[in-house]
Amino acid sequence: MEIKSFLDQIGVEFFVGVPDSQLKALCDYLMNTYGIDPHKHLIAANEGNCTALAAGYYLATGKIPLVYMQNSGEGNIINPVASLMNDKVYAIPCIFVVGWRGEPGVHDEPQHIYQGEVTLKLLEDMEIKTLVVGPDTTVNQVAAQMEEWKPWLASGHQVAFVVRKGALQYDQKVRYVNNFSMTREQAIKDIIAVTGDDIIVSTTGKASRELFEAREALRQGHQCDFLTVGSMGHSSSIALGIALQKPTEKIWCLDGDGAALMHMGSMAVIGANHPTNLVHILINNQAHETVGGMPTVSGTVDWQMLAKACGYQKTAFADNEEQLHAILQEAKTENCLTFLEVRCANGARADLGRPTTTPHQNKQHFMERLTNGG
Repeated sequence: MEIKSFLDQIGVEFFVGVPDSQLKALCDYLMNTYGIDPHKHLIAANEGNCTALAAGYYLATGKIPLVYMQNSGEGNIINPVASLMNDKVYAIPCIFVVGWRGEPGVHDEPQHIYQGEVTLKLLEDMEIKTLVVGPDTTVNQVAAQMEEWKPWLASGHQVAFVVRKGALQYDQKVRYVNNFSMTREQAIKDIIAVTGDDIIVSTTGKASRELFEAREALRQGHQCDFLTVGSMGHSSSIALGIALQKPTEKIWCLDGDGAALMHMGSMAVIGANHPTNLVHILINNQAHETVGGMPTVSGTVDWQMLAKACGYQKTAFADNEEQLHAILQEAKTENCLTFLEVRCANGARADLGRPTTTPHQNKQHFMERLTNGG
């Protein structure tokens, strides 16, 4: 189904979301049509943030908003849907468009499998009525469903379109770029050259994939690396948990700007506990690149000032390899909680692979490394 025809049947005027590759047609259409416009379209930090923004829009206008997201974000919407939007509380209507990763019977990555199995059940448990949209779903079916849902929405309930792979189309490509020149892949290669046998916790998405392939190219093992293949936004908290329990180990966290924004409060917790063996590296390309490249608000954030305010003892940034090498060498030898912002270009190799080990294997080897030392 062509994306504009789909949206015409829904008939909303305000969109807020977190990008998803399964919803690329929707994301690209919104960026081409509205860009980032506070009255029409916003990209939020996480899905709960989206839902609360949508509630605010409804309270201000009386109009129904649309929230788009990957199904991995369902957990983030449970609180505001159940304790804010629900008809037993404020009865705020909302339309969700949810990309269905890990759909049963469709091959996907390990982090999506269980989430895919419970996607419809979680929505049902929250009393969100659903329509699964597939490649064969017609415009008339969407229109009929919206007509049927009108009384449900009018009574302060929520509904969701759960979008299967290939269900929505949009033929206008959108290219996302920034002004930085250093590639993330090269930055990661430089990082592992300095970190040696230290522990690395890497964030969700292409950063972990590039770390895995860099190790493969060097014929190194993967026992020093924990790949946060799911649970976006939580890699720094995982790293903190390890750093506090293993104070003699140097722990490096490879974070992304979209992930760091998603659960920014973790930086305050890190700063309050100030582990001197933790180096928090933010790879900042100002984009949700793994799911298509849509922009984050990272370009408006002074990350170093934020880190200092949260209690990090040292901060620095690099936007070229010479700067990066210098700040990595300092971080390697110093014993203080450190935040490093590494500014990188958008983009990745078209042939970038995925980890060939399973999450269970990654966990086992990683825990053996932590138990036995370097």
